[in-house]
Amino acid sequence: MNALNPPGSPDGHPDGHTDGTTPRTPSQERGRRRRATLLNAAVALLTEGGFNAVTHRAVAQRAHLPLAATTYYFASRDQLLAEAFAQLVETELATTRAWITRHGLPALTDQVATADRTRQLGLWELYVHAGRDPVLQHIARRWTDGCVRLIAETLGRPENDPRVRLLYTTVSTLWLEHVVEQRPLDEARALLGLALTQATAGRTP
Repeated sequence: MNALNPPGSPDGHPDGHTDGTTPRTPSQERGRRRRATLLNAAVALLTEGGFNAVTHRAVAQRAHLPLAATTYYFASRDQLLAEAFAQLVETELATTRAWITRHGLPALTDQVATADRTRQLGLWELYVHAGRDPVLQHIARRWTDGCVRLIAETLGRPENDPRVRLLYTTVSTLWLEHVVEQRPLDEARALLGLALTQATAGRTP
């Protein structure tokens, strides 16, 4: 069984279509909504209180659902954390893509400055914890690979170009420094500008 995609609902029906074509019944749809509500509650707790704030009981209370519903959809706390982390990563990648499309790579430091700091702390806390958890590590790599892909697309370079990876490393380091240490943004902007100059050197417009 895939830990991130349990097959049933508390109503005794599988979530989703049984054969790829059968529409969900009302009870299946209710189960899907309950699961989404619980996952959103886990994400909210993670961003507000960090890693230790996410428990089955706390998630059930935040979602205003019975504890039994939480333990049914998420068999373990590890599964809750993994799915919450995955949702945060997908949201972050979509937000970063939209920001780069609208403002360009030089403005990435401003995106970091305007982001919800508690949410960012929760995201990076799980990233670091992924070093101890193979499931979270897989999700962390997806985040890194997604960011590298965004930078490569923006620069018009292949993802395996060392300059792309170097620029991503610069961005992520400045990002983490600002979130954790709250260093001045002017310094981050200057360093990002220097890294961008190196990454785009010799590129044909």
